[in-house]
Amino acid sequence: MTVILLRHGRSTANTSGVLAGRSPGVHLDDRGRTQADALVARLGDHLGEIRAVARSPLDRCAETVAPLLAALGAGGEAPPEIVVDDLVEVDYGGWTGRPIRELLTEPLWKVVQQQPSAAVFPDGEGLADVQARAVRAIRELDRIHGGPDGSGVWIACSHGDVIKSIIADAMGSHLDSFQRIVVEPASISVIRYGSSRPYVHAVNTTEILSVPKPPPPSDGHSSSDDAVVGGDTGVDAKHDGADAKHDGAATIPAASG
Repeated sequence: MTVILLRHGRSTANTSGVLAGRSPGVHLDDRGRTQADALVARLGDHLGEIRAVARSPLDRCAETVAPLLAALGAGGEAPPEIVVDDLVEVDYGGWTGRPIRELLTEPLWKVVQQQPSAAVFPDGEGLADVQARAVRAIRELDRIHGGPDGSGVWIACSHGDVIKSIIADAMGSHLDSFQRIVVEPASISVIRYGSSRPYVHAVNTTEILSVPKPPPPSDGHSSSDDAVVGGDTGVDAKHDGADAKHDGAATIPAASG
């Protein structure tokens, strides 16, 4: 089962120098609307595979997926749009609405950068709690929308720190490493949740996307969800007479800066 993690397009808050958090009235700016429109082309041939579009309840996420939902519904019935409270932005509490330059001087800023698992925002939530609620939501949604054969593709539109925490979990990395992950506005990251572990196929890509295929049936010698020793070959999952196993993943373009 494959989830396309989509960060909302650039918002009026992204260029304001203020930590918006869950503040009302934050919308996509002109560039963000252009990015939202471009998602339809970026997903290309995979539009017909999308089974659901889940999103944070905030306006900037609703505006990001609106053109995509319109395109998905143009040829018939669109997949469901699901508003998921656990995909909402971090509750930054007393930091909400404050200029970033002021927050740089706060002792908590160093904790957020160096030990985010211990960071709890004043009158807000802790980053460890953010990861727990986001990962729980993603895994439950994936169980529902992945399909019985594991070929389901669905979208989750959320926010930078939320998506970074989901990727860190999928990579098996401690939350204290999540600041090493970059997730830009309108970027796409792709995770396939296999039967034994997640596989991270793309992070922070702003290119046209290729979605991984489900793994082929087991050859009787190993699980069909085993990782390929030595690395994937980058070809279709066909043995062609060779005693080799491929995980069937399509090539993902390299992430752009």
